[in-house]
Amino acid sequence: QLQLVESGGGLVQPGGSLRLSCAASGFTLDYYAIGWFRQAPGKEREGVSCISGSGRITNYADSVKGRFTISRDNAKNTVYLQMNSLKPEDTAVYFCAARRYTIATMNPGGYDYWGQGTQVTVSS
Repeated sequence: QLQLVESGGGLVQPGGSLRLSCAASGFTLDYYAIGWFRQAPGKEREGVSCISGSGRITNYADSVKGRFTISRDNAKNTVYLQMNSLKPEDTAVYFCAARRYTIATMNPGGYDYWGQGTQVTVSS
């Protein structure tokens, strides 16, 4: 059974950091592009960052550039999202998704497998 499981969310103060993990089971991530998305209440799901299957190509939403870093460890079958300098507007449920192509996209419609999401709340 193909499965993605996110972890690492929680409550953090503005300016703080969190590292989200996306662990795959039932398949190997080596040839899959991975995207991180988020959805706040009443808003559409938006792309945050994505990484190619090789890990050489990454992309970020303008709102998180310079603060978030996506990386992958194919040996651990896991993708990470390091989030620094968090802001209240980063509050959302964060999802990871896998795409059966090595080229990544920030379009959520381009992904085949989704995790269940992890809540990130940035508040003082």
